[in-house]
Amino acid sequence: MPFTTRRQFLTGALGLSMSPGLACAQQPGPDADGRHRVLVSTDIGGSDPDDFQSMVHFLVYSDLFDVEGLVSSPWGPGRKRHILEVIEQYEADYPNLRTWSDRYPTPDELRSITKQGETEFAVGTGYNSPTEGSDWIIECARRDDPRPLYVLVWGTIEDVAQALHDDPSIKDKLRVYFIAGPNKKWSPAAYDYIEQNHPDLWIIENNSTYRGWFEGGDQSGDLGNRSFVETHIRGRGALGDYFMGHLGGVIKMGDTPSVTYMMGTPANPSRPGWGGRFVRAWDRPKLVFDRLTTFGDEIETFGLLELVLPGPKGAAASLVVDRQEFPAASEGPWGYRFRFVPKATKRWSYRTKSTAAELDRLEGAFTSVDPRPDAASRPSARHPNWWTDDPDRAFTEGPHLGAVTVNRWREEFLRDFAERMLRAAHTSGSKK
Repeated sequence: MPFTTRRQFLTGALGLSMSPGLACAQQPGPDADGRHRVLVSTDIGGSDPDDFQSMVHFLVYSDLFDVEGLVSSPWGPGRKRHILEVIEQYEADYPNLRTWSDRYPTPDELRSITKQGETEFAVGTGYNSPTEGSDWIIECARRDDPRPLYVLVWGTIEDVAQALHDDPSIKDKLRVYFIAGPNKKWSPAAYDYIEQNHPDLWIIENNSTYRGWFEGGDQSGDLGNRSFVETHIRGRGALGDYFMGHLGGVIKMGDTPSVTYMMGTPANPSRPGWGGRFVRAWDRPKLVFDRLTTFGDEIETFGLLELVLPGPKGAAASLVVDRQEFPAASEGPWGYRFRFVPKATKRWSYRTKSTAAELDRLEGAFTSVDPRPDAASRPSARHPNWWTDDPDRAFTEGPHLGAVTVNRWREEFLRDFAERMLRAAHTSGSKK
């Protein structure tokens, strides 16, 4: 189903009004053409190749938005140059794309708004120093535009935390959609800074709903994760061939729900749509211990576990979980603060690693558990604009809460993506 009919589809199938007046009833909405301001913060080129796939998708839909920034915010080796690499593919297809819409940004416009963000973890306070990326978030948010700035966070949330620290006045202009599950565990201090100091920020904390993009739903025939790419992406311009070169030509695109969310009614996260449906968050789970924990200590999955353990000043220290290291922060006379966010429901074991003998090779454990199915019935008064995955088990795909609110639309959003990729390969008068 091409995008031009999607508005009709949602209106008829879901009984929704897509009129701008209703969409922006409680906050500023899109411009007269229905366009929202969007800035993407991505770890492309870093930990997970799926950001390359999501960036291809975003660029073939970029005529629908006022794209204000592309920020590299990695927790691995990804850098600004990886964004520019995708823009090179877009430039090759741009002559075709522009025949379908004159609202596609030019390649040079995209290059001009591509910025380097934080490349180091904000281990202690949750922020480090201003970056080109965090400064750009502030500059965009300060613009004289009544519309909010939607920041789609595909990687670490350090640059958002930095921007909020450097200029808290921008908070009311920001709308953050955070693909949190795989990224929050690398940004625990930045996440904690935002949650503790800006609990009224408008934010969608998508810990597991995003998985509906590639898990479950209708995967028959050409809708399979591999067969779809082979049938509808391969050979569709430079962008299609570039997409094929990542993850073995198999769909993941875990960040893409943040983009398709913007194609619905983003002012209201409780409305159904291709980017998921969300509920008001309950109080954000966090436990702090001044001792090593055991399996008897339970924390909600995707909650924040903190261990504050004594140790001498000046040592290096980290927490090792599943062979991954998470740096600890010095707490001065109190010792060291170790943070970890479990992204699966199970029993976990860990050990410490440190240059200080008394803090090295300590072992502990804990258990992470799912939230209660009725957790959303107790929304947090402290977090009035915080949204998260629906804990109702009716919307669970395997262990992944909320994923069904995305994958129920799998055929629709993939058919639409297939139509969009035709634009990369053909002019509007030569569609095949």
